Amino acid sequence: MKGVVFDGKQAQMVDDLEVRDPGPGEVLVAVSAAGLCHSDLSVLDGTIPFPVPVVLGHEGAGVVAEVGAGVTHVEPGDHVCLSTLANCGACAACDRGRPTMCRKAIGRPQRPFLRDGQPLYQFASNSAFAERTLVKAVQAVRIPKDIPMASAALIGCGVLTGVGAVLNRARVEHGDSVVVIGTGGIGLNVIQGARIAGALTVIAVDSNPAKEGVARRFGAGHFFTSVEGVRDVLPTGADHVFECVGRVELVRQAVDLLDRRGQAVLLGVPPAGAEASFLVSSMYLDKSILGCRYGSSRPQRDVALYAEMYREGRLLLDELVTETYGVDEFEKAVADARLGLAARAVLTF
Repeated sequence: MKGVVFDGKQAQMVDDLEVRDPGPGEVLVAVSAAGLCHSDLSVLDGTIPFPVPVVLGHEGAGVVAEVGAGVTHVEPGDHVCLSTLANCGACAACDRGRPTMCRKAIGRPQRPFLRDGQPLYQFASNSAFAERTLVKAVQAVRIPKDIPMASAALIGCGVLTGVGAVLNRARVEHGDSVVVIGTGGIGLNVIQGARIAGALTVIAVDSNPAKEGVARRFGAGHFFTSVEGVRDVLPTGADHVFECVGRVELVRQAVDLLDRRGQAVLLGVPPAGAEASFLVSSMYLDKSILGCRYGSSRPQRDVALYAEMYREGRLLLDELVTETYGVDEFEKAVADARLGLAARAVLTF
């Protein structure tokens, strides 16, 4: 079968992958569509270190092909969105409803694929850039069959991360002010999360002026190409600032833009050893810097919620899909994404 494999030097589409049959508590999924997320690019450039060889992709949707023993919530033929959280369901974090903090869901890559007899790692417990992939049952979330697969795929990472950061982590309230630095796939979902939450003022900041139209479409009331204009709209600062790029100087700017009791939420992924600085004295007015993993999401709950929001017209998904590419066009999709030509490029199988 086809898939995208990264060997530590280059990524290429291959057609001789194999994946094992599902065991107890596992689901085999025929992938229909997969979003090309910044995290996939970060593996390619070394920002996110990961063992190789690895089958890439982590934002996908498809059709259940086969289920292992004990799996009852999905069956062959069901449409599913794939989560990256292979959480155990039994630890203290899972019991508290915090699957993103499950230690078994973080940094424990499996190797369900074979190529020329060599086992290959699975990226983010998912590997959606393959015609078929194997996931834990908890990662397969059933979705309505009337949702286009290219749109549904984006729920699995970009939407869960961006909208979830607003609703679950920052808990933005009606009337709050929100600044979003970076309007790529994650930033656009933060913007629409702020709109859904009822934020009164939503400001988008991106160095690319061409992104203004789509930022406003998703819910931004103001757009600036730098943070310089933010204080003209919010003289005392913002209640929430989301950094969605992953640059340490932008982390500092996010902190500096906060009002009293404001929160800076970090969603961008800088290099692993990067350090950021801020004035300690600026934090004494009850300001906070919050990390956020995967939107503090509970996928079995949140995916279903966002799917219904989409069907009601409250959550934009189709508009996120800038371009679709056949999996054979992976290199072109990567080039376009790096040039900023796509909010989300989607590979189809």
